[in-house]
Amino acid sequence: MLKRIVAILLLICILPTCIAFSDDDYEEIIMPDEVPRGENGENQYLVPIAFKDNNLPNPVGPVYPDKTPKDFNKNSPPQYAAKMLENTSGYPTPTIYGSRTFRTGKAGAKCEVLHLDPMWAIVRYNGKIAYVKRHRIYDVEPIDPVNTPPYGVMKPQYIATTASTAEVHVSMTHEDMCWVILNPGTKVSVHAIVDGWAVVIYMRTYAYIDVRDLTDFITVSPTDAALNDDTPIAAYTSFYKMNDTEKNHNRIYNIALGASRMSVILQPGETYNANKQMGPYTLGVGYLIAGALADGDSIESPGGGTCQVSSTIYNALLQLPGVEIIHRRPHGENGAPYLPHGVDAAVGNDNLNLIFKNNYDFPIRLEGNTTGDGALTWIIYRADIEESE
Repeated sequence: MLKRIVAILLLICILPTCIAFSDDDYEEIIMPDEVPRGENGENQYLVPIAFKDNNLPNPVGPVYPDKTPKDFNKNSPPQYAAKMLENTSGYPTPTIYGSRTFRTGKAGAKCEVLHLDPMWAIVRYNGKIAYVKRHRIYDVEPIDPVNTPPYGVMKPQYIATTASTAEVHVSMTHEDMCWVILNPGTKVSVHAIVDGWAVVIYMRTYAYIDVRDLTDFITVSPTDAALNDDTPIAAYTSFYKMNDTEKNHNRIYNIALGASRMSVILQPGETYNANKQMGPYTLGVGYLIAGALADGDSIESPGGGTCQVSSTIYNALLQLPGVEIIHRRPHGENGAPYLPHGVDAAVGNDNLNLIFKNNYDFPIRLEGNTTGDGALTWIIYRADIEESE
């Protein structure tokens, strides 16, 4: 295993990337909801959506045709009930540049969540339907807990493997910029396939891989009943940046080590403690000093990056109703920027830990996959099928 991790680290040093951002820490910008406005209520400046240095590229080509407020009306059934923070605004398009559809007052205003994308919620408030940033809603509960998955679940349709180097593009065209280049043999979860492009969730937006660069498409079962022997019942891919710095190299090394320690078979009734499985987070275990998030602040400590391991597997676990989340804490108010808001799981101490229990009557296998090229994929299988082969 150590040789494999060393090989991954060497790949990091030579692998080209598509975009080199000047900011050292990849964080979603959280601007105050109250911004300077003109006489007609418009914003006086363009607020960056995803990067604090305001160089998020505008898509050159087409993007995933996700739902918009126009797809809903006053009678559309909601998925979740939620509350909004004080002075939350709703917008007709997914940007806070432009006019507002509504503006709340005190915290606690109730709304209905009609749809989620990686960064925005489409909500209905006092009969008006608009986009609201996901970090502006809280106390989100399913309207129908039996038939509605927990808040934040975005289950992929497929798992695929890169056949050669594969570019993760900003839009569905090779003429556009790309976020990262994946190595051959990298596993990724695919949200959908549109016009010859595989749609993936890249941090807090959608991104695109040419399907000709992918192979071995395997359907992810829509339920916890496997479709066949090699069908996963849950999966999720998160991405990490490939900045050529010692701190980031250490972080990627820690992600690979943490994923190898977290890959296990969980028996029926067994409880899993991420800190015990991955830790202790010390130099003696093999972890390196890297950047980490603690209560929303950036720190450096041995094992920095392992929170991405626990957070990514948390997104896969949420897809399985037979897995009980016993303990989970987010990375402060804004969560971890490499995932959609509200679905991260911090580790590191007694309070920051991910603890879950397998309540199924069959074992499940947790498999972490990373080749050190910017993608971490967790796949969950029914282990009883494998054992019966």
